[in-house]
Amino acid sequence: MMNTKQNLRLVSEAWDEAMPTFLRYLSIPNKSPAFDKDWQRNGYMDKAAELLLSWTRNRKIKGLKAEIVRLPGRTPLLFVEVPSSYKKSSDSVLLYGHMDKQPECTGWLPGLSAWKPVFRGDKLYARGAADDGYSTFAALIAIENLQAQGLPHSRCVIVIEACEESGSPDLEFYIQKLSKRIGALSLIVCLDSGAGDYKRLWLTNSLRGLVGGTLRVSLLKEGVHSGVGTGIAASSLRVARQLISRIEDEKTGAIKLKSFNPTIPMSVIKEISKTAKIIGDIKSHLPFLPGVEALNKSSAELLLASTWRPTLAVTGADGFPHVADAGNVLRKETAFKLSLRLPPNVDSHRAMSELKRVLLAKPPYNAKVSFENVESADGWSVPALDPWLDKLVGTVSREYFGNPYASMGEGGSIPFMAMLGKKFPKAQFVVTGVLGPESNAHGPNEFLHLPFTKKLTAGICIILNVVPVNMGLAPKNISRNLILLGK
Repeated sequence: MMNTKQNLRLVSEAWDEAMPTFLRYLSIPNKSPAFDKDWQRNGYMDKAAELLLSWTRNRKIKGLKAEIVRLPGRTPLLFVEVPSSYKKSSDSVLLYGHMDKQPECTGWLPGLSAWKPVFRGDKLYARGAADDGYSTFAALIAIENLQAQGLPHSRCVIVIEACEESGSPDLEFYIQKLSKRIGALSLIVCLDSGAGDYKRLWLTNSLRGLVGGTLRVSLLKEGVHSGVGTGIAASSLRVARQLISRIEDEKTGAIKLKSFNPTIPMSVIKEISKTAKIIGDIKSHLPFLPGVEALNKSSAELLLASTWRPTLAVTGADGFPHVADAGNVLRKETAFKLSLRLPPNVDSHRAMSELKRVLLAKPPYNAKVSFENVESADGWSVPALDPWLDKLVGTVSREYFGNPYASMGEGGSIPFMAMLGKKFPKAQFVVTGVLGPESNAHGPNEFLHLPFTKKLTAGICIILNVVPVNMGLAPKNISRNLILLGK
């Protein structure tokens, strides 16, 4: 039986011991392939993978097997197997995370930067700390800590991919290659999600899908003097704006395309209303400038819009000189990188087809228009928890955070979850993470909230300890009442 206070203390000590390796990992600029086309030649991803492998193999975990699996031309994958504490156990628990990182981004506060980890109070600032470099360490610390306490667990498989931030194009190939070694899964724990606050355990109950690509509009062979060209040739920017207005309402931001807008279930609307009351002012989670207003005054409406409604962000642009270098030139072309988030129940391939058709049809002035570098991923709604698992995560949240657990949808995408949901329809899912308010994944000043991370890791220990019995992965004569809340 577990003494939960001792468990948290041991987890905290293990995190402190792992911190030097974690800091070395955070210092590696192993950007995802979408942001580092020469990732193979640069070698940063391999360096990060080998560092994580070395640390993994040094864990005091009975029967641990760890390796870097490689397929030609694809990013590496860290694959870890830990046998069950029970002799007869057919199903497994899979723990998922990723090692690749978003690009540096600008706007870091003085003294902070992407690749130089800095502690400020309870927060560790660095690119990839919370999204989601901590996951390898949390998963293995949880298993190692259970064995150190003599506590049983089910067979565990850990998958740490290296292209999640690029849409996980390599992962399905690895899952196919490793399917026999992965085996049947009864529980999937994803550590790449968010939290509405730092006061409780949060589970993700939905993930948005994604379609995107580069819209390129060209009218001239080369730029010309603006005094000569304007009035004769259209501005490529204006044409691009017209095309984008075909898919987005300029006043409200609403996406006009039919396939992007399915009916939102009433159960989702009611649950989001409850979540909004827990979170409070959702606007405060974003770094708004003084006086700037959100799209809506209702936190429930903002949560609904950011998790179950389609949205557009222009995340990059080509064809523009820096302001300091901009002469009076009518530019030859404009390119925008478009990122559209989809409701969880939208077919991304159908949405992409409609998007391309609308953008490319009959361009103004017969401009040369293309939509390149396309990507798509389905969203996903998490299956309802079995009653025993619902009770278990509630116990974890109350024990380590002092509050009941809560659920919310995530506006981001984790393509792997939709794939696993289809492959293992009977599995239970615990989708969680450390990306709480202001942690700012993908943007400047990304941080990992260390006390929250340690408590979450301790909670994973409890889940791994209790799951085998409740899911029939342990001998039938083992009691279901395994938790003793330590005092």
